[in-house]
Amino acid sequence: MCLILFAHQTHPDYPLVLAANRDEAYARPTAPAAFWDDEPRIYGGRDLEQGGTWLGITRSGRVAAVTNYRNSDQTKTSSRSRGELVANYLRVDQRPADYLARLRPDAGVYNGFNLITGDLDELCYLSNRGGDPIVIAPGVHGLSNHLLDTPWPKVERGKKILTELLRRKTQDLVDELFTLLAERTVASDAALPETGVGLARERVLSPAFIISPGYGTRSSTVLLVDNHGQVVFVERSFGEGGKQGSSTTGRFALEIAPTPAAV
Repeated sequence: MCLILFAHQTHPDYPLVLAANRDEAYARPTAPAAFWDDEPRIYGGRDLEQGGTWLGITRSGRVAAVTNYRNSDQTKTSSRSRGELVANYLRVDQRPADYLARLRPDAGVYNGFNLITGDLDELCYLSNRGGDPIVIAPGVHGLSNHLLDTPWPKVERGKKILTELLRRKTQDLVDELFTLLAERTVASDAALPETGVGLARERVLSPAFIISPGYGTRSSTVLLVDNHGQVVFVERSFGEGGKQGSSTTGRFALEIAPTPAAV
């Protein structure tokens, strides 16, 4: 997953609003979002190659998501799948911060990652390229393939639009968030980061929604959790050239309702 935009304890009706794009090789086999047969408390898509996931939520309100940290000079082909970081968190009954603290000493066995873990009370963040775990402050945040809230163009634009949507309290929040995730504007060369992939590739990777030969945005997801513990998880899948494929919608009640945001 290469773009996560989220509002944490900010909206009066939704303690969590999250919109995310997963960018991956088109050939990598993937299952659409659903409750897992072998882990029926977990809802999310699934990487059929390694068995993990990029974004998921449980019936008890545990939520996690991961993005890659882009640095081509430090990528190892033998590293473990980063998708297991999300899946393993969703399987256990452990505070988000405790899970990250326990993971921190062995984080180097994975290629660069950014991991968000949370429950009904807090969200936490760890990158194995960025120091110790932190508790994420309430507010609007963005994460791509660098550290949390690094001001890459699509992160800054996404946070700005998400803030505007929440301020307007739009009735079509899900559709508006998918419009945001579908943004294909290429950033100016002056605004592009340097991550070791070359200028041409930086341009290709700069929009929120990516299309390129063999690789691009495979799915867009909107996740809402309201004050009554009702979850809406909508996933739209895409193939080569950005061609839209299946769309799934999961709606279910959490076992414990979250605490309303103080706004």
